[in-house]
Amino acid sequence: MRELNRRFRDHYGVPVRVIRWEPESRRVIYLREGYEHGECFSPLEQFQRKFREIEGDHEPDI
Repeated sequence: MRELNRRFRDHYGVPVRVIRWEPESRRVIYLREGYEHGECFSPLEQFQRKFREIEGDHEPDI
């Protein structure tokens, strides 16, 4: 598991914040502002099709 803090937009243009990548299950875990049920997740392949990173809006990788 790898902790992240990167911002993306879904295919509707709604911003989300990616907080974790789970390579063993190939899932991307993210938060939607105002979504009261907690974390959301998406299989990596689906996430790559439906989300685009908001350029310049993430912490540098270490």
